[in-house]
Amino acid sequence: MAVERVVATFIELVKIDSESKNEGKFQAYLKTKFEKLGLDVYEDDTIAQTGLGANNLVCRLAGNTAADALFFSCHVDTVTPGVGIKPIIKEGAVYSDGTTILAADDKAGIAIMIELIEQLKENNEPHGTVEFVLSPGEEIGLVGASAFDVGVLEADYGFVLDNGGPVGSITVGSPTLYGIEVTIKGITAHAGLEPEKGVSAIEIAAKAIAKMKLGRLDADTTANIGTINGGTASNIVADEVKVFAEARSISHEACEAQVKHMTDLFIETAKELGGTATVVTDIKSVGYRFTKESKTVKLAAEAITKINRTPNYDISGGGSDANVFNAKGKETANLSIGYEKIHTVHEMIPIIELKKAVELAYQLVKDVGQK
Repeated sequence: MAVERVVATFIELVKIDSESKNEGKFQAYLKTKFEKLGLDVYEDDTIAQTGLGANNLVCRLAGNTAADALFFSCHVDTVTPGVGIKPIIKEGAVYSDGTTILAADDKAGIAIMIELIEQLKENNEPHGTVEFVLSPGEEIGLVGASAFDVGVLEADYGFVLDNGGPVGSITVGSPTLYGIEVTIKGITAHAGLEPEKGVSAIEIAAKAIAKMKLGRLDADTTANIGTINGGTASNIVADEVKVFAEARSISHEACEAQVKHMTDLFIETAKELGGTATVVTDIKSVGYRFTKESKTVKLAAEAITKINRTPNYDISGGGSDANVFNAKGKETANLSIGYEKIHTVHEMIPIIELKKAVELAYQLVKDVGQK
């Protein structure tokens, strides 16, 4: 049965280690796997660009009709602890043995891709060209997708198979995310003998942060101070502190405004107290927002209805490779594929959801093939 095959494929995949920056062995396995399925495989030079453990792969299933080309994307890397995963089946779901993650994020998506290809071939289903993008380094900042040249794709739109929860959810909005790194410089002095000669970098940081709007700012926007590192001893006025923070919003403009708010306060407070603040910002993902009439959303909703699920339109607080594809001009919706409790040793995926996710991917290819 197809469901037994996709479960067996998934179990095989999660047994191959592929923590971020160590994806090479797994990516080599996938390259061979997709070639054996009869797909043409293109490999780029992401390793040379980024220092990741693997390159991006594009595996192309040639169309048998003149229908639109369509792509699916998954990432091949996992978070830690992801070495020596031992999957077990209990109560209708796949778990790890509790000592590691399961890596359903995102190897369930890859298993769905493989099963989709098997079924398209077995059923001789009419379809346009279907492309499968396999990216490294997603978990450490969408690095692989960011290095990927989308110009090699025939498809103008597609779907990322990388969201949690029951099959049926479509991510219609995802945030712009900025990382913020601040270096605050003060003046060192002995804290007991002559503290008035010092300028505390810690005090600058504290006073600047106290003035900031942080946490949940509105329905679309959040900001957070993540870590503060500095000082050497309790009797020394700290002359340097590093602060790492973030801001994210579905609205790109709101995110940029929040970053400016935080940056200005660090710089102004440092100047007021006699120190300096240097702020470096890094845009990690660009946000997007779709409507129900957007091409990929409409396609997904119709397919979800046909597999007897109800479409759910989800606004995400996190990013995925879909953010990168959208920013590069390829309309891409992220779809839920059933996994739960990701990035923990309690991660699991119900087998019924894995089966439904395959049905959804198949329905999408079938629907595009008939348009």
